[in-house]
Amino acid sequence: MFELLEKINERPAPFEFYTASELWTDEHTSRQMLAYHLNGDVDLSSRNSSFIKESVRWIVSRFKVGENTKIADFGCGPGLYALELARKKAGVTGIDFSNSSIQYARNSASKRGLSITYVQQNYLNFETDERFDLIIMIMCDFCALSPDQRKGLLRKFYSMLAPGGSVLLDVYSLKAFEIAEEQSIYQEDLLSGFWSAAKYYGFQNTFKYENDRVILDKYTIVEKTGFKEVYNWLQHFSTDDLDREFRDAGFSIEERYSDVAGGKFDPDSIEFAIIASQDPA
Repeated sequence: MFELLEKINERPAPFEFYTASELWTDEHTSRQMLAYHLNGDVDLSSRNSSFIKESVRWIVSRFKVGENTKIADFGCGPGLYALELARKKAGVTGIDFSNSSIQYARNSASKRGLSITYVQQNYLNFETDERFDLIIMIMCDFCALSPDQRKGLLRKFYSMLAPGGSVLLDVYSLKAFEIAEEQSIYQEDLLSGFWSAAKYYGFQNTFKYENDRVILDKYTIVEKTGFKEVYNWLQHFSTDDLDREFRDAGFSIEERYSDVAGGKFDPDSIEFAIIASQDPA
């Protein structure tokens, strides 16, 4: 037991382990995540419904979205943004590796007579010959990736953009990092049965990496049949940090906002959004 508790409370190196599949492809947890996505009253897996509507209005206006606009939605979930953008006649491709989310998204599009291309795949491995006028990545998904993963994804974005195309994404700020605190939580059926349909005991260890500006929520789930660990990493950025990563990938950040609904940039916000375009060759 002592050795298990030592392992539970062990602090790994930043991004040492990557277990996104535990969260998004496990049958039980993926259904839980879908339920959070579809709860329009809260900001958990997706933004709340009113924010999504406001955000889509701004995106449509800012990028002049219409029937000739091709959009890729990386981490599309159940298609909440893709559906609304397709209603504006855009050609939308959504990529997500949650089977539950993609099936829901496909059914929603079919019921509404909308043609949306959905790809069930880890977006880090997604390849296509299509070129997009707009690539979106919303809900701070970019922050969940390691530096190497982000570098590879930005190369992918660069190759998939049509001439004059843009990238829109949001990230957690250093203000969010500043106010975060380390903690350890132990609870029977932690998060109200989120992690398993069977009885379990859950441990959540929140680690803060000052030099790397990274937060880790490490979940250890102990069931009768064994235990599993899930690592939820979140990189936090200054505007200079993000500028540097995009510049190294051949992009220029053109505009900054407090969110993906076009809110005025606020340096004290816990999140911020950017629009980036390819640097001229």
